[in-house]
Amino acid sequence: MAPKNPRVDKFLSKEDFWFKEYKKLRTILLTTELTEDLKWGQPCYTYEGKNIIIMHGFKEYFAIMFINGVLLKDAKKILITQTANVQAARQIRFTSVAEIAKLEQTIKAYIKEAIAIEKSGQKVELKKTSEFEISEEFKKKLKESPGLKAAFNALTPGRQRGYLLYFSAAKQPKTREARVEKCVKQILLGKGLDDK
Repeated sequence: MAPKNPRVDKFLSKEDFWFKEYKKLRTILLTTELTEDLKWGQPCYTYEGKNIIIMHGFKEYFAIMFINGVLLKDAKKILITQTANVQAARQIRFTSVAEIAKLEQTIKAYIKEAIAIEKSGQKVELKKTSEFEISEEFKKKLKESPGLKAAFNALTPGRQRGYLLYFSAAKQPKTREARVEKCVKQILLGKGLDDK
């Protein structure tokens, strides 16, 4: 059994709503080759420093997320794409410890497959930033401001995608325009959407 990470112990000591689910999945994960850590404020399991799985609770469900889940065969057809913009990660969702217990052998098989994929060096081919939709409002702003265009092009591909997804996610043109205006200064400073 893999050693428990004290940071995860501390995290679990504060968790109320999904405590039993975290505890059950943690017990399963600690029987694998994975190393336990705490990343992005959630229990994360790695193989030789590479992120493989993260556990996280939401309002309506609890999930185990395979970072490169799109590469799994998903023989039981239980993997879910969290949102339309998620390219690589896939979740198995639960609402009770009983559901986790029922799928324990399947979870272990999926974990074993995820580790084998990591060992093989197989990678997810992600869409290029140029393939993401650019909202009309942002296109207009880039055309009006060569400095903004240069600053945006100087951002890392991940930061560019973050902005593009954020702008295009708004349904109303007025909201998209407000989001673009709000982010101009941040882009000009060379910062990503969530950078402080």
